[in-house]
Amino acid sequence: MNSLRRNIFAAAMILFAVCSWAQGPNNSGTYYSNADGKKGSALKTALAGIINQHTTLSYKSLWEHFKTTDKRADGKVWDMYSCTTNYDFDKDRAGNYQKEGDVFNREHSFPKDWFNDSSPMNTDLMHIVPTDGKVNGMRSNYPFGETDGEKYKSNNGFSKLGKNTTSGYSGIVFEPNDEYKGDFARIYFYMVTCYENKVSGWKSDMLSGDKYPAFRDWAKQLLLKWAQEDPVSQKEIDRNNAVYKIQKNRNPYVDYPGLEQYVWGDKKDVVFSYDNYEKPTIIEQPTEEQPAFVDVYTISGTKVRTKVCRQTATDGLQHGIYVVEGKKIVK
Repeated sequence: MNSLRRNIFAAAMILFAVCSWAQGPNNSGTYYSNADGKKGSALKTALAGIINQHTTLSYKSLWEHFKTTDKRADGKVWDMYSCTTNYDFDKDRAGNYQKEGDVFNREHSFPKDWFNDSSPMNTDLMHIVPTDGKVNGMRSNYPFGETDGEKYKSNNGFSKLGKNTTSGYSGIVFEPNDEYKGDFARIYFYMVTCYENKVSGWKSDMLSGDKYPAFRDWAKQLLLKWAQEDPVSQKEIDRNNAVYKIQKNRNPYVDYPGLEQYVWGDKKDVVFSYDNYEKPTIIEQPTEEQPAFVDVYTISGTKVRTKVCRQTATDGLQHGIYVVEGKKIVK
């Protein structure tokens, strides 16, 4: 009897160990098991085989999917290009625009011109996000980079366009705000991984024209830096889970913070597995990714609106006295 109990206990412990080993982060289970034991370019290829078999969406359906993937706490559109927009998902989509705050549209954060607007990349929800139409238009298909913003700055300098200021590239670039740089870096890692068999034919000053490393050195170093300085947020985790339910694939660089180091960085010669995976040291950020909402009231206490930025809370209102965060503002 004792021997039987020992055998049952041993079997249970083995099963527990195997199950524990097999469970990936964010309820991904064994989704990434085929990437175990790989490193560098081989790891990237293994990940490609896992994530490239996804559902192809219609371009029109993205409007509705945004309501699940990119909704702020107040029910408005989560815009990563502007800090002053307050868009309704149904009333403010597409259409003409003259200035920031007019409409939002579907932004291919990895510009569709780079891959000739081809399917399935052109409807891949992982990299298509809702953004302000004006800022999106100014971004055009310029590469990401860092700039002083001499050509254009969105409201409060949240996003910028101008000559690149980091080494290795001197062209015009678009710089997203610091709080979303890691988000976009991990989206870019996803794109060149998911479409590994296509990326060598894409054209961009950020791309090297091959499957691996896929990025030019200046772009690779920039994106690795952004990913480290702006670590994975709950917003990204939630969006990744939401996209998975719709599109049936995941972004491994969100599920495994620092995974990019095993593909392109300091750990590219280290075998990746559940046993030796090391999360990067988190660098605390002074900003919160969730926009800080402020309410605007009349002097009599009637709520007028909710805005994202205090500096522009009363923009467009009639002349009068308003109360914002307990302070009177004369307009």
